[in-house]
Amino acid sequence: MMVYANKLIGSFSPSVNNEEDRARIDSYQWRLVDIEGIPFDFEKAKGKVVLVNFWATWCPPCVAEMPSLQELYDDYGDKVAFLFVTNDAKEKVAPFMEEKGYTLPIFHETSKAPDQLVSRSIPATYLIDKEGNIVIDKVGAANWNSDKVRSTIDALLQK
Repeated sequence: MMVYANKLIGSFSPSVNNEEDRARIDSYQWRLVDIEGIPFDFEKAKGKVVLVNFWATWCPPCVAEMPSLQELYDDYGDKVAFLFVTNDAKEKVAPFMEEKGYTLPIFHETSKAPDQLVSRSIPATYLIDKEGNIVIDKVGAANWNSDKVRSTIDALLQK
């Protein structure tokens, strides 16, 4: 089943929002804590290209898109701020990440996310430019390691 899900999303690249349709993050007042308990203030991501992904270990579409997100992180992790946000307990997340061989930076929220990053469904992924504009907002699984996503990130990094 998982192989089928991976093949199914393999061809779906998320859509880039038209410039005039892009929402803008209105507040960077969002606090997170990483899986080791180290606090992270979203304010630190201001002025950077950011990818935020809301996910859970029990969510099949979330798990299906993880390999493509890991590949993206492997190549852009030092240039883009990646935030993988979950409500799953560390006791569930840590073994999952280890078993899958994922090195994605995992966070838990300690305050409410900016309104523009709130979704009723997961996975929900947002690619944000240096000015705080949401360039991609995708609910549901996608192929994040596509040429389209990579060229979009490359262009955002050049600005």
